[in-house]
Amino acid sequence: MIESPAPQPQRLVWGVAALVHAVADTLAARYSACTVRGELSGFSRAGSGHCYLSLKDADGGNALLRCAMFRRAASLLDFTPADGQLVEVRGRIAVYEPRGDLQFVVESMRRAGAGALFEQFLRMKARLEAEGLFAADAKRPLPPFPRTIGVVTSRGGAALHDVLTALQRRAPQVSVVIYPSVVQGAEAPAALVEAIATAARRAEVDTLIVCRGGGSLEDLWAFNDERVVRAVAACPLPVVCGVGHETDVTLADLAADVRAPTPTAAAELAAPTRTACLDVLDAFAGVMSNRVHQVLDVQAQRLDRATVRLMRPADGVRRHTQRLSLLAHRLGGAAGEVVRRQSLRHDALAARLTRAQGVALASAGVRLQSLASRLDGLDPARVLARGYAWLETDGGRAVTSAASLAPGQIVRAVLADGAATAEVRDVSMKPADDR
Repeated sequence: MIESPAPQPQRLVWGVAALVHAVADTLAARYSACTVRGELSGFSRAGSGHCYLSLKDADGGNALLRCAMFRRAASLLDFTPADGQLVEVRGRIAVYEPRGDLQFVVESMRRAGAGALFEQFLRMKARLEAEGLFAADAKRPLPPFPRTIGVVTSRGGAALHDVLTALQRRAPQVSVVIYPSVVQGAEAPAALVEAIATAARRAEVDTLIVCRGGGSLEDLWAFNDERVVRAVAACPLPVVCGVGHETDVTLADLAADVRAPTPTAAAELAAPTRTACLDVLDAFAGVMSNRVHQVLDVQAQRLDRATVRLMRPADGVRRHTQRLSLLAHRLGGAAGEVVRRQSLRHDALAARLTRAQGVALASAGVRLQSLASRLDGLDPARVLARGYAWLETDGGRAVTSAASLAPGQIVRAVLADGAATAEVRDVSMKPADDR
């Protein structure tokens, strides 16, 4: 007897939509309502009012949960969500069937604090600001008419395309030098610092643009790296920083001389439009033309006057002859007048000299008589004539005190009309009280 083979079990083959739908039903039944805490990343609000975001762990883990928040739930928010914020969201796990993506449908959201990256951003900002890296008085003005502009960004990024397009449209006369660099990831800070240092070392550009396109806080984190911030602040070239979108602010933006909201705006700020430059040149050309015409008009008038004078030389000779005659007449009259005034002055001076001589002689005579009278009163002979005698010793020394005499001493008495020799018989002294 031949046994028939055992029937093979039938395999279950899922259709794609059926499997995705089954997974979605399973997730919806298992995680119909749950709360998740995480750090916001890549938050955006569509024109329809729906919001799209991602959540990641604040400790820096690699897990990422994509979320959707529809307009009704978004309208109930009491704050403005921003990348880096730590939030708690309540909702349900679902599968977006057209792409088979796992997503979290957010029904409500509340703040749970600032995210780890955002807290690190704030701490670093406060420290660098205290050092003066963001001081307004350290900002340098941009060159008004740059010839060459440098761009530090990724060679294949949309930011470079935006900058080149804006410069080609606005200022095609400006040359562009590209300093390529990685702008995202662990290698980005060192690459950005090297690119900025290369631009500074070469010194071949007038203005340096540091830029990249938009992204989440972690995507832009290279521009919050302290090395990059210090390189931007220390760069000897004026720096325009345009990182991300208008709402994105990095520490490199704060350290740059000028912050631009987007890479395109950075290009617009770095270089004036070609039309504006041409308008300035036209204005200068107009001013120069007017000045040249004014000078030419003045010189033409001078030439006309000189021509008129040359056409009638006899008139010029006659005028000069009349002027010379007038000057000769004035010179003759002036010479006579000068002589007359000098003569009168000399006569007056002679009269004053004569009067002064008479007064001086009279004054000198009176003074001479006074001195003669005083001298005559001091004449010793006149004193002797009044009965006085002059005593002197044999040696001719004057006797001025009785104490200098001694009995028997011979003295000589000088009188007004002669002299006599006498012998001292006695010397008597006045009492002390009578002296």
